[in-house]
Amino acid sequence: MRLVRTEDAVGHVLCHDMTQIVTGEESDGPRFKGPRFRKGHVVAPEDVPVLLSMGKRSLYVWELEPGMVHEDDAAERMVALVAGPGTRTSGVPSEGKINVLADRDGVLLVDSARLSAVNAVDEVMVATRRGGFPVREGDLLAGTRVIPLVISEGQLARAEAAAGDEPLVRVEPFRLRTAAVIATGSEVAAGLIEDRFTPVMVEKLAAYGIETVLRSTPGDDRENVVAAIDEARSEGVDLIMCTGGMSVDPDDNTPGAIRAAGARVVTYGAPVLPGAMLLVGYFDEPAGRKHARPVPVLGVPGCAMYNKATVLDLVLPRIAASVPLTKSDFVELGEGGLCLGCPECTYPHCPFGR
Repeated sequence: MRLVRTEDAVGHVLCHDMTQIVTGEESDGPRFKGPRFRKGHVVAPEDVPVLLSMGKRSLYVWELEPGMVHEDDAAERMVALVAGPGTRTSGVPSEGKINVLADRDGVLLVDSARLSAVNAVDEVMVATRRGGFPVREGDLLAGTRVIPLVISEGQLARAEAAAGDEPLVRVEPFRLRTAAVIATGSEVAAGLIEDRFTPVMVEKLAAYGIETVLRSTPGDDRENVVAAIDEARSEGVDLIMCTGGMSVDPDDNTPGAIRAAGARVVTYGAPVLPGAMLLVGYFDEPAGRKHARPVPVLGVPGCAMYNKATVLDLVLPRIAASVPLTKSDFVELGEGGLCLGCPECTYPHCPFGR
């Protein structure tokens, strides 16, 4: 930073806001008072008369030396590391900041490891929403900027290297369209109690554009549950959801039925409360069938019937977008996987209402 004559400041970067006061014809005070030029502004020739009229005979400036990049130009390069498919930027940088917005409805995916690698580089930053949750077109997803007014080319290049070749965030659209809900339980099958589970699941699925086209109540017998799953597969639905019968009681046969039906189970159990007994698997459909992608099958624990937010809500957005889930995806849910039972749950804006 150095002090220069205003006439010599063209091409340099202002270190401070320049306040301008514009008085009106009336005598009751100024009509305007505020920043005329913001910190970080690059002084242009046409700015010099304005600055002089404001009484600014000299200015503190950063010099754009070779190898240095202005914050606005750096922001353009930073946002290129962030914005992936299904996103758009907020336009030109403002005071060195630029945002990333959702360009479609879907699930936000963030590469957490590479995001951390970028933020480990000094003098740059990227802040995002938590990945794995649904977003709507126009939602703010991320913001990025460099910390100083000017940054070295080398430091910016280190951030670009840390980000790698793929964008840090993307929005995958919801792809599943149809589902079958299989409500287990002998008491439901016998009509002794009303099936209250299926309507809850139908509503949750509808939020992602998934229509429940098949409903069944096969009871608890494993063979009957397998037959219901087979029927759902023959109907060509995009998602099969089995509700109830997920605990370790001897007469809870849903996990065994899902396995017996031929599903590839990714996990039975998740480090999340409520919902630890969730099962997630896939049917790898053979070539020539309606689905070119695996069909997910879920074993949903009973808590999802009466808790507003459970483990199901943490994974359903990705399932609805046909994002493959692995065991490690569930392992990572342990941190932040405890619902505090907030009276005013704000899910899905924040995991478990926090």
